[in-house]
Amino acid sequence: MNRQTESEDGRVVNESGIEIKTVYAAEDVESSGGLDMLGNPGEYPFTRGIHPEMYRKRPWTMRQYTGFSNPQETNKRFKYLIANGQTGLNVAFDLPSQIGIDSDDPLALGEVGRVGMAVDSLRDFEIAFDDIELDKITVSLTVNGSAAIVIAMYLAMAKKRGYDIKTLRGTAQNDILKEFIGRGTWVFPVEPSIKLVADTIEYCAYHAPKYSPVSVCGYHIRESGANPVQEMAYAFCIAKAYIDVALARGLDIDEFASRLSFNFNIFGNIFEQVAKFRAGRALWAKIVQQDYGAKNPRSMGLRMIAGGGGSGLTKEQPELNIVRGAYYALISALSGAQTMALCCYDEAYTIPTEYAQRISLRTMQLLIEEMGLCDTVDPLAGSYYVETLTNQMREEMEKIMAEVDAQGGIVQSISQGAVQAQVSAQAYERQKQIEAGEVRKVGVNCHQIDEEDKDVAFHPYSEVDAKEQAERLNQLRDRRNTDAVQQSLNKIVDDAKVGQNIMPAIMDAVQAYATIGEITQKLAGVYGRYKEPIRF
Repeated sequence: MNRQTESEDGRVVNESGIEIKTVYAAEDVESSGGLDMLGNPGEYPFTRGIHPEMYRKRPWTMRQYTGFSNPQETNKRFKYLIANGQTGLNVAFDLPSQIGIDSDDPLALGEVGRVGMAVDSLRDFEIAFDDIELDKITVSLTVNGSAAIVIAMYLAMAKKRGYDIKTLRGTAQNDILKEFIGRGTWVFPVEPSIKLVADTIEYCAYHAPKYSPVSVCGYHIRESGANPVQEMAYAFCIAKAYIDVALARGLDIDEFASRLSFNFNIFGNIFEQVAKFRAGRALWAKIVQQDYGAKNPRSMGLRMIAGGGGSGLTKEQPELNIVRGAYYALISALSGAQTMALCCYDEAYTIPTEYAQRISLRTMQLLIEEMGLCDTVDPLAGSYYVETLTNQMREEMEKIMAEVDAQGGIVQSISQGAVQAQVSAQAYERQKQIEAGEVRKVGVNCHQIDEEDKDVAFHPYSEVDAKEQAERLNQLRDRRNTDAVQQSLNKIVDDAKVGQNIMPAIMDAVQAYATIGEITQKLAGVYGRYKEPIRF
């Protein structure tokens, strides 16, 4: 038995709250809604995948999450991963960069380059992506609070190197609403933060139409305590909020919906996770077609990266995370994800080593080369269990979305701290269940080793690299055109005050080598800074 939640009367309930029967038959599929939402791969409602041939035509993109220290060190790791077969880049930024603080700011002390690459200016992007062929490998920028600035730096860097940004592909996380629920790398209050997301969507629709300016992250909501159906439902509510503000700008749904993407989690029960994604694809297609009137089928496809599963990893017996990672990759492949960003075995407690990242890469490559995961589309289709669970989870997602709407919508719920309070309470209860042994965690509360060596190797933090990053920033300030920087910063303030799309002004500023901290300070002077509501 999969030890999820077992009641006193012997019933088994998965984490999403759905009771699991001992055996499933055709009548279970019919009673849960039948196969009306199944369809064919590549066709509405895309339950079986958004492409007709899926992995037979092209395997999933392998996009390991990486970035540390300074741009030079990150560039070396990029090249190492590409040399080992990685087909996409997924950039981690340090905490100061994520919240718009320069590396020489006293608030950045001790954090420069610690959990990601330090970025202060366009010059850092030029270094980090030196000799990386941007037309052959797509880049995901995992950043939120300062996303508009970082997107501008990436596009400016590409333009400077001679790329046509109208054909440039890539992704930015840029999902600020989930930051208020989960990770907390916000900068500005909720409303201006959403406005900035809309600015990036509008700018990219006209200037970089193949670039994906938003990757909505159910992943982090799940990591914060949401269950699998809540992960999808809240993500869709957030995506709808971004769509609504983009439509209010006068954009047509088919001008930008196909460039929205999603980032979802994959730890947990195999069948629950696979059903979650199959259900989510059909529900998202239904939302975009019926609620927003999209005509282009590409607008209805749920483009997603499935990766991570950090909450599933453990510091105890960390080698078991290699096995967990293999199952996470299997889930991702069986569920039809376009991209994988597989957690490394040491990622539960440190920045991954080259060795750990290579194991994760080889895990994904094994599925492609040896395990037959690319042979056929949606191999679990037709399973009584999977089809029933898919229908049930889609229904539960719709219920949660309806509840959010009834409470005033996702923006209001997040602004008031309601969603945060709910998922935090669930995370607390889940942890209590693990500590009590009610939810089994191998190596943590069962199948433990009495004499286990608790020592693990941590990635060393380099004070020298941090100091050098700050010194390079000061040298940049001495060399750049101060008047051009100041004029561009003044334009940002002027445009922000009157509600203009500020992306053009930010593009001018980053090309003048204004820093992420300087731009953020100017915007904060107009928008203010967010203060988190505390609910008990």
